[in-house]
Amino acid sequence: MRVQDVMLPGPDAGGQWCELLIRTATPEVGKQWTDTGEIHEERDLKGRAEGGTRTVPGHPALTRILRQHIEDEELKPGDLLFQGEAGGILAGSVIRRAWRSARKAVLPPHVFESPTGRRVYDNRHTRLTKWLNDGIPPAQVAEWAGNSVPVLLATYARCVEGQLPDLKRRLEAAGDLPELPDVG
Repeated sequence: MRVQDVMLPGPDAGGQWCELLIRTATPEVGKQWTDTGEIHEERDLKGRAEGGTRTVPGHPALTRILRQHIEDEELKPGDLLFQGEAGGILAGSVIRRAWRSARKAVLPPHVFESPTGRRVYDNRHTRLTKWLNDGIPPAQVAEWAGNSVPVLLATYARCVEGQLPDLKRRLEAAGDLPELPDVG
């Protein structure tokens, strides 16, 4: 992701939600699997037209972190947001080592040793599950995630919990069934 793809509100704006514009995917696939001999392969987004994009909201806490990072690193619009050597793509091994160190620093040993958040990609699953549990409509979560609703629900529907009391209140308030007249 490049700096120009991070839309930060002004520091004094009322809402501090940023937007992240996702343009491509650049998975680490290995030199033997690319036509160019590079470790990463740039691809269009799954399920999107060629050149299609998607926008994902960024929490105000992320806005503060990104604003400070861009300022500290003196990044320009065309720069990669997080860079490896000589401004290139950050190596997967570097990301994995940093992630492991961060997990070890903040998690109790039994959680660190568990599969919870072991891979950086697990954050995606955590975020999508949280959005669904927070009552964000599945169509919106799917849009942000770059999934179809059927794929999202097939993967995450079993993770949704804790909404039943609220759903019951909403159904009761909707008055689905008419009140019976008092027969006397």
